[in-house]
Amino acid sequence: MKGKIMRKTALAAAALLAVCSSAALTGCTTDRPEITITYTFNGKDYEVDYTLSRKTAPKTVQHFIELADAKYFDGLCVHDYTSSGLYTGGYTYSNGELTEKDYYSAVKDLSLTQSVFFSEENRTPLYSVYGEFEKNGVELVSGSKYTHSAGALVMYYTSKGDDNTRVTTLRNDDGKKNDGEAYQENCLYQYNSATSLFYTYTGSSSSTLDEQYCVFGMASDYENQMSGENGLLTAISAYIEGLNDEEGFTEEVRVTLNGYDPIPQVRESKIPATYQVPVEPIVVKSVVVNRY
Repeated sequence: MKGKIMRKTALAAAALLAVCSSAALTGCTTDRPEITITYTFNGKDYEVDYTLSRKTAPKTVQHFIELADAKYFDGLCVHDYTSSGLYTGGYTYSNGELTEKDYYSAVKDLSLTQSVFFSEENRTPLYSVYGEFEKNGVELVSGSKYTHSAGALVMYYTSKGDDNTRVTTLRNDDGKKNDGEAYQENCLYQYNSATSLFYTYTGSSSSTLDEQYCVFGMASDYENQMSGENGLLTAISAYIEGLNDEEGFTEEVRVTLNGYDPIPQVRESKIPATYQVPVEPIVVKSVVVNRY
């Protein structure tokens, strides 16, 4: 009898553990989720671990984790390599061609947690994420948030030009800063239009960037996994040093932004941008959630 009880207890514990591995059960989530992004470069994989912050960026963290669980990021490339960051989350690169992924078609059948809507009267979701940063009215106490420093994981959005579209958002403070109203109207679309684009910051601290982009995570071991002897950035630097004078590590690629945007006037503005695309691709092999 005692053996049966112990077996049942073990099975119940295993079942609970399996359920808690799902982000859908909020009771099993933590303030500091952990993920691993595996980058592939020049035939070798590089794992980089990150710790996320549910406390200061709950909407962004939930959105990112849901996309990761859906394997949305797998196979996408670093489409813009600069001295201050590795930008990814929206493009593939093969045979010398940079191709934008249609985010909206890819996520329409996913059960994403929604935080941005067309209007209060017609709460049609936009599948983007509420901008958890100062310029969007989110106040974060100094010392309680991640900031732009080497290893920061940041959600970003593309320029919308002169567009002044307003949307309704679902705040991350349950309305405490909005007279108790969790839903807030008349919010600027640009600041609430982040979809899947993100970057790992590698530059110097920047309070200006902190004000306008959401830093929702930090590399857990930047010194070793990114800039150490066997780190990704070290491998990239070694590769660049091996190029001859006529070769460049990146090439300028002109793109048109917002090609699939659901706001017609944004989509039709055809805003140009130039990316520094690595000739030797840096690919996101996988984004895996290790702790919810």
